[in-house]
Amino acid sequence: MVRDLPPAYFALVMATGIVSIAAKNFGLLAISSGLFVVNVAAYSTLVVLTALRALRYPRRMFHDMIDHQLGPGFLTSVAATCILGIESLLVSGSVMLAVGLLVVGVALWLGLTYTIFTAFTIKREKPPLERGITGAWLIAVVATQSVAVLSALIARHWPQPYRLDFNFFALSMWSWGGMFYIWIISLIFYRYSFFAFSPSDLSPPYWINMGAMAISTMAGARLIENTPDAPFLASLAPFLKGFTVLYWATATWWIPMLVLLGIWRHLVRRFPLRYDPLYWGAVFPLGMYSAATWQMAKSLDLPFLATTARVMFIPAIVAWALAFVGLLRQILIKRPAG
Repeated sequence: MVRDLPPAYFALVMATGIVSIAAKNFGLLAISSGLFVVNVAAYSTLVVLTALRALRYPRRMFHDMIDHQLGPGFLTSVAATCILGIESLLVSGSVMLAVGLLVVGVALWLGLTYTIFTAFTIKREKPPLERGITGAWLIAVVATQSVAVLSALIARHWPQPYRLDFNFFALSMWSWGGMFYIWIISLIFYRYSFFAFSPSDLSPPYWINMGAMAISTMAGARLIENTPDAPFLASLAPFLKGFTVLYWATATWWIPMLVLLGIWRHLVRRFPLRYDPLYWGAVFPLGMYSAATWQMAKSLDLPFLATTARVMFIPAIVAWALAFVGLLRQILIKRPAG
């Protein structure tokens, strides 16, 4: 189990955390608090298992880290850490825990981002584009934007002048995350359009095409809320609002496209639908879209979008429940998925 632990399993924490946050938005406090408890246990367990893997199988872990398909999955640990920090602040009100998780998240972001993408650059043997690029690469964007969201949230609870520092850091990460999305989605769209596509290629992390834009929307909405506390953000308000709507519109465009591709994969081509850890990478975008839409509706005073946020929460909580049942079955049966 430890030896072959999928590096992207931290998506379980990402998905659980954002569904918990969305539940709190809609006043479902018992569900939100219960998911927070589950998430703390899940995060702690995955940290221990990952540490054991690093100690017992360091070569295998490093080999996975510099693999074009598996490597980006390690960045789920960054996003999971920061999402848990956001959850701890919004659900339990613990500022210091959020700060501690931000420190860990930034350290992981620095170490993993530069290790993975430096290795991809200098490797002699590289896969062709159609076998090297997947939707999982956009976890790099999600990781970056999760740092931005947590920093912007902490800024609201931190005294001046450090509040300015947190806000500027959040703005910088938000901007970088947007640029990173442009780079990666261009390659993914090119792969979509000009290379043969089989059902097995359409793995669940392709939903992160949408999720990366949804979390970018949330980060932008949080920065808009912080404009009264940071003059430089106030001067950039039109830019922040415009790009936040752009990110939300892009996330929205992806939803029908991904649904159609899912229908093609499972109903037309009859690809089996069974539990896989990668499905947590599809649950997270659904929950994030709901939470981000709710946040943007508040920040931009767009109350009509609240209905969209509520409607999208339904598939998010259903998808989380189905994935969690699949996880429990896998644990009880002790049979690896796939």
